[in-house]
Amino acid sequence: MSAVDSLQSLYPFLHGKRQDARAMDVALLESVHAKARESCDAKQRFFEAHGAQVVAVARSIADVYRDDGRLFCMGNGGSSCDAAHIAVEFLHPVTAGRPALPAVNLATDVAMLTAVSNDVGFAHVYVRQLIALARSGDALIGISTSGNSENLLAAFAKAKELGLTTIGLAGMSGGAMARSPHVDHCLTVETDSIHRVQEVHVAIYHILWDLVHTLLADQRGNLAAGARA
Repeated sequence: MSAVDSLQSLYPFLHGKRQDARAMDVALLESVHAKARESCDAKQRFFEAHGAQVVAVARSIADVYRDDGRLFCMGNGGSSCDAAHIAVEFLHPVTAGRPALPAVNLATDVAMLTAVSNDVGFAHVYVRQLIALARSGDALIGISTSGNSENLLAAFAKAKELGLTTIGLAGMSGGAMARSPHVDHCLTVETDSIHRVQEVHVAIYHILWDLVHTLLADQRGNLAAGARA
């Protein structure tokens, strides 16, 4: 089936005869409901299948913070926005009484990203930053809807060399990320829809944030006093 035929099958009301406004509204509303169901179903399937793995990842992150480590985040495109979102959740907790925890979004420095891309290649943009910033005992989260992002895979390899805990959020089959010996935990959302993958990723890291703080609840005073120098 061609791309045009596929679109016509999904949205037949957009093709052919003159559109009827009322029929269009009905069809669009049906589309809204269908997409909402797909999003809820994708979340339900993921957490039913991988809930224990999410708890294990939360424990790994909590252990990093318990030992005075930091969390680094990375991604490309929309996943770079997820990296930023994860970092700000930990740095600026919205729930009263929860301490700020050190998290660094490696996708934020435009000068660094463009300099490394220009000089040695895009595959190195996160590796170079980890070499300068990361220390043994820290953690690294990488987000990729395909699981095949070359710069993330290179960064995971360097992170393991440096002694970091490594966590991947992927989609589809998990790609190379799910098979990598350098990724300690890979949370894979098994759907071919990039939008559904991204929506489940948001739910995953919001839940991880909450679980990490729950696991660290008895150490809030020490954590709030500040991370290591």
